[in-house]
Amino acid sequence: MSLAAPSCWFSALSSRASSHSLTSHTRKPHSFIAFKSSEHPNHYPTRGKTRKSAPENEAKIQKSRRSPSDEYPPSNAEGRSTRVTTGQTQPSSLKSFGLQKKGKKGNVIDSVEEQVETGNLQGAAFLNAVVKVYCTHTAPDYSLPWQKQRQYASTGSAFMIGERKILTNAHCVEHDTQVKVKRRGDDTKYVAKVLARGVECDLALLSVESKEFWEGAEPIHLGNLPNLQDAVTVVGYPLGGETISVSKGVISRIEVTSYAHGSSELLGIQIDAAINPGNSGGPAFNDQGECIGVAFQVYRSNDVENIGYVIPTTVVSHFLEDYEKNGKYTGFPCLGVLLQKLENPALRACLNVPTNEGVLVRKVEPTSPASHVLKEGDVIVSFGNIRVGCEGTVPFRSTERIAFRYLISQKFTGDKTELGIIRGGQSMKVQVVLNPRVHLVPYHIEGDQPSYLIIAGLVFTSLSEPLIEEECEDDSIGMKLLAKARYSMAKFKGEQIVILSQVFANEENIGYEEICNEQVLKLNGTWIRNIHHLAHLVDFLGITTVACMSFVSACKDKYLVFEFEDNFLVVLERESAQAASTSILKGYGIPSERSPDLMEPYLDSVGQNEAADQREFGDGPISSSEFGYDGLLWV
Repeated sequence: MSLAAPSCWFSALSSRASSHSLTSHTRKPHSFIAFKSSEHPNHYPTRGKTRKSAPENEAKIQKSRRSPSDEYPPSNAEGRSTRVTTGQTQPSSLKSFGLQKKGKKGNVIDSVEEQVETGNLQGAAFLNAVVKVYCTHTAPDYSLPWQKQRQYASTGSAFMIGERKILTNAHCVEHDTQVKVKRRGDDTKYVAKVLARGVECDLALLSVESKEFWEGAEPIHLGNLPNLQDAVTVVGYPLGGETISVSKGVISRIEVTSYAHGSSELLGIQIDAAINPGNSGGPAFNDQGECIGVAFQVYRSNDVENIGYVIPTTVVSHFLEDYEKNGKYTGFPCLGVLLQKLENPALRACLNVPTNEGVLVRKVEPTSPASHVLKEGDVIVSFGNIRVGCEGTVPFRSTERIAFRYLISQKFTGDKTELGIIRGGQSMKVQVVLNPRVHLVPYHIEGDQPSYLIIAGLVFTSLSEPLIEEECEDDSIGMKLLAKARYSMAKFKGEQIVILSQVFANEENIGYEEICNEQVLKLNGTWIRNIHHLAHLVDFLGITTVACMSFVSACKDKYLVFEFEDNFLVVLERESAQAASTSILKGYGIPSERSPDLMEPYLDSVGQNEAADQREFGDGPISSSEFGYDGLLWV
């Protein structure tokens, strides 16, 4: 299987003013970009660095591995991206906008059933429910994980939805340190709290404690999924001014769409109304004044114009119901299988599939509950009581069809569903539990800071898409590691790719100073499962602090031997490495030898007999973008 152009296809998709791209087609990938505008229109901060350029200078880069948990894409792959050009033909960009500048207040929305007169929106009650979001972001520095990047500010849009809650895009409040909102026609900004953030669906829920903010407010009413060519009005606070902005258009298309921020694929609405930086998080209304979705991204290309995207109310309702049921966002579930279309009659006949339907199971993820039920070679012919076509589609509304993964995205974490399958020519029914996908290389890091461990100047951390994005700027990540990040899948929950990201020069690590971004496989012969496991092994060998001194007497090893992916060794003398660590940390101004999460006791998530030899870990592609053939896709 050949790899795409070597120039960094992976880059973490962030909600900043940098561009983020997703490959859209497995054979002719397009670049989908997501970005936010900042308080200053010409100032676009990027991970780790600040750059100043016009919006059109956003770099595009093919996002290679996605984790379309439960997606089986017809035309969109997964990815994130930033500043590097991919060398793809016909590049296009899907941008998720969400910030800008001032706003005003007013009352809130009136969920009137009567039609709003065209051209007479000035006094429309629903405009008063749309608020402006002011966010200060402080993102982690993934290359120097003990510190954060310089903070920056941005603005976006949001709207009130009832129970004193506000809905906006997740990328508008990513890495937030302070969030404020302001109503239309008001000069006061009120502090808001982020209650939940859904990365995959690019939605966030806010609350404001101030009673004054809610005086006279009425929530916006969520409407139903619109029809093609229905009129749509997008409201928000985009660049170009400081007051509320309204743009009109029609519904152009409804289908499963790539979500740039979450590197996922969910139902989306395509519209031709103008969506600009700052519109992110703002509502889209029908002619009855009902909200039919949330503006979040646009498709940019020299070959197209006026293609914007709205998150439909079905996805919004799933996000809100998930939060209400669990008190937090748990995510969209997936099936965790690689499927092949069964369009060829001979292929169907060979598998004893009597009708023109079904999709062939080619691989099942080890971390998916489906691995206990489905086998390679099974043919899935129904999901619940809905038949699955040979192209992996199912009926949608009256006369349409939509990707099979749409049905899975309607379920919640922990739900059970019945699959109709053909195995060895025999029809049967099986029950499958649906859970969110386990990512070997995550697209977003949960918590404030990434994990790290420093041993005698050797800096270890876990591989993530944000780290890849930063390091790709300097071309410091090799093709082998990029390929592993793109093609690999987790063999067990908690598995990570642990890398030596850099070496702080010291006499203890002479000869190793030039090593960077190399995967470490073993420590003293023991396979490393994740960064916390590495810290545990180091503690057991008595390298670190007093908490582990009781283990020192039990350890007879004089050296620390690290074995790396490219068949080379790093050997440190155990006692001298421990003695040198304190001076190295002080000399480089690093507050601690490890991140706070690695100070917690290590809990082994893998059984003693399970995964004893990890040489087979991460041996398969994990997303639809991994294939040059449209017939193989992940669900």
